[in-house]
Amino acid sequence: MTDKIPVKQRLLDAAAELFYREGVGATGIDAITAHAGVAKMSLYNNFASKADLVHAYIEGRHTEWHELLEERLKTAATPKERVLAVFDSYVDHAACAYEWGFRGCGLLNAAAELPKGDPGRASVAAQKDEVEELFKEHLRDMRPADAATDDIAEHLSFVLEGAMSRAGLDGHDGRLKTARRIAVLMLDDLESQPR
Repeated sequence: MTDKIPVKQRLLDAAAELFYREGVGATGIDAITAHAGVAKMSLYNNFASKADLVHAYIEGRHTEWHELLEERLKTAATPKERVLAVFDSYVDHAACAYEWGFRGCGLLNAAAELPKGDPGRASVAAQKDEVEELFKEHLRDMRPADAATDDIAEHLSFVLEGAMSRAGLDGHDGRLKTARRIAVLMLDDLESQPR
């Protein structure tokens, strides 16, 4: 069965599991190629370096999350539901990692191991900025003339990312579900305020 999967994808799949489960620094090229069931040279035929593979891993995690978010947004009819879809997409993404031993946000975990100035860190920061921008967009749809929406978006972002960090320590998504309930309360309060 694995013979039908292209070598590059097998390497990406192996790296994704090992980087997430063991950490970027703790995972060597030999472990990745052995887990993928390919020769070591196959890695260098598909990636310029381990750093290149790490970047592909980060981009892959971002793409996975984005696909989950898009699925959630398909059924989100209101701005409030779209804000909550972001929270739900994080719960969905957590579920994808349980078989590897849930450790929180794979993007943040990888970024924490990369040196300052590494392009991977910039990619992770861009995803976190994207989340906050999504909150701003949806909150502005809720309250177009409310100057506080940017602050609320930042607060929601902190609640979500903090919950993800704690969820990683806990080993399950309970904190993410609590963060969603906090977001509901914040959004309900926002909706109840006079315009």
